[in-house]
Amino acid sequence: MAYPNNDASGAQAVMVPAMKAMVLAAGRGSRMQALTVATPKPLIKVLDKPLIEYHLDNLETAGFSSVVVNVSWLSAQLEEYFRDQYRGSLEVSLYCERHALETGGGVYSALEELSEGGQPFLVINADIMCDFDFTKVSSSISGLAHLYMVENPVHNPTGDFYLDASGLLIDSEQSKAESKVTFSGISILTPQLFAGCEKTKFSLGSLFRKYMGQGLISGERLPDKWIDVGTIERLALAKQWRLALQKQSNKIND
Repeated sequence: MAYPNNDASGAQAVMVPAMKAMVLAAGRGSRMQALTVATPKPLIKVLDKPLIEYHLDNLETAGFSSVVVNVSWLSAQLEEYFRDQYRGSLEVSLYCERHALETGGGVYSALEELSEGGQPFLVINADIMCDFDFTKVSSSISGLAHLYMVENPVHNPTGDFYLDASGLLIDSEQSKAESKVTFSGISILTPQLFAGCEKTKFSLGSLFRKYMGQGLISGERLPDKWIDVGTIERLALAKQWRLALQKQSNKIND
């Protein structure tokens, strides 16, 4: 289901990368408790706009012209948002999942649209907030996936994977000298990562671990501000951060 952009401003993108992008927005968001009973998590507002819109704005600023979004929980609300409320310039393709396919299955279902000729593509979790500049994303990688990693937050103190000195990610205890870091939810993937997969429920994490032992998953540290907006408490942190940025901007413009 495709929605053309609703932007009537005629503004031109800064740049137009060949890379396609996908925002993963099909999750139930159960850790948000009552907030997601009647509202899908990507539409929960952080100050003045929905969480997903921050990603859409950042992609547009970086010059992306289209984005794929997978939806499942309360999908009709997201369809309505893109049809009637979204005013950005991105052309949006919605992939509706009757039963959520998790992160891996969700990407796999949209693979044909995401990659032409085997080109890498960008994938972003909808439930994070960051100030990462998407113009810095590389359009080519040497392995099957490249993950952006962050310092371990309070809610994930032991991290996810080891990042060695050569930039490879390792899922084992073999690199004792390196401390683990946390996956940010931002990655560059190749269609080859999904070789042999089927349209069913599976996680991206299972694919990453499968190929890490072969040295095919790389990573780098993300120095930018980053918040996993997965709980009510972290939603409050995201609001505090955006409010601080808003006040800073107002002072500059005064």
